[in-house]
Amino acid sequence: MSVTEPVGTAPAADTAIPADAPQPAPGSTPPAIPLVARAAAELVGTAALVAIVVGSGIQATKLTQDVALQLLANSTATVFGLGVLIALLGPVSGAHFNPVVSLAEWWTGRRSGAGVTARELGVYVPAQIVGAIAGAILADAMFGEPLVKWATHDRSAGNLLLSEVVATAGLILLIFGLARTDRLRFAPVAVASYIGAAYWFTSSTSFANPAVTIGRAFTDTFAGIAPASVPAFVGVQLVGAVVGLALVAVIFMPGKTDSGSPAA
Repeated sequence: MSVTEPVGTAPAADTAIPADAPQPAPGSTPPAIPLVARAAAELVGTAALVAIVVGSGIQATKLTQDVALQLLANSTATVFGLGVLIALLGPVSGAHFNPVVSLAEWWTGRRSGAGVTARELGVYVPAQIVGAIAGAILADAMFGEPLVKWATHDRSAGNLLLSEVVATAGLILLIFGLARTDRLRFAPVAVASYIGAAYWFTSSTSFANPAVTIGRAFTDTFAGIAPASVPAFVGVQLVGAVVGLALVAVIFMPGKTDSGSPAA
């Protein structure tokens, strides 16, 4: 599940990632890079993502009272920021920034050993959650907001929960569909574009990420979610991941040769 096209031909230092090494993207298995480096990439990447989401939301509310313009500013910043983060950190950790992506990779590769291992999963998920919380606090600090103030934005309505199932299922379908068709090189653009679109076609504005959901509970701003709404959001995101993997299995079912063996 790795992207195999080289990203450059310039010589690399002994401590750098070789220029001709396979370059993974979300949902792909990274090359043999120390786990501490991969965990750091997941922590920093998730923190940056949440800082972008929360910070752009705060900035938008300071600049305009038009909710549509606020959402447009918030979604635009997220699209560009997420694309950059995936392109930058994908070669290190796979740029999951999302526990459901890590869980899905572990589940799909648990027998073949192609995905993250259970041990790596146990490192990735806490790093993502810590990063998300840190990102929310950082965004609040940059805008002079209270560093930790529980969100009061209730998001418990049934239509919002349904939206999270749809958003998460679509995200998993996209990532693992790209992997099945050997097109993960398009992940920075494809994943960022999907999240940007889902901001608008889902009533929940597409969290689709348990770590981000937890992090956004720590800020009582435009992007916040009340702590009481977090468990249900996380639960339906996990349901969405299962639905997404089921869709991948059906839509991207491997073909068969005349002899009955899987086609190449």
